[in-house]
Formats: sequence, structure tokens, C-alpha cells
Amino acid sequence: MTKWIALPLILAMVVQVIKPFGIMGLRRRSDFWKVALIAFAIWTVDLLVRDLLL
Repeated sequence: MTKWIALPLILAMVVQVIKPFGIMGLRRRSDFWKVALIAFAIWTVDLLVRDLLL
């Protein structure tokens, strides 16, 4: 499951570096680290939920 979450988030970081999204907080190319923080948070929640459910 985490591999399926990681792929779109890595692609989002690459797109942010090439052409910024333009939404609030992600207007510059150097803001790709914010996408990485969001990805880390989603990955952490996924791992915690999986451990609680299994």
C-alpha cells in the first residue's frame, strides 16, 4: 500500500520542481520540500492505520 502512495507523491515532487503547482504555499520550485513533508505525513498515517487494523 505504501508503494502505491509513494509513487504519486514522488511524481508530485518532480512536477513541482519542473513546473510549480501555483496553489497557495506551492508557488516556487523550491517548495517541493513541502510536498515531501506531506508525503511523509501520509506515509506515517498509512503505517499507523495499517498497524492498528492488522
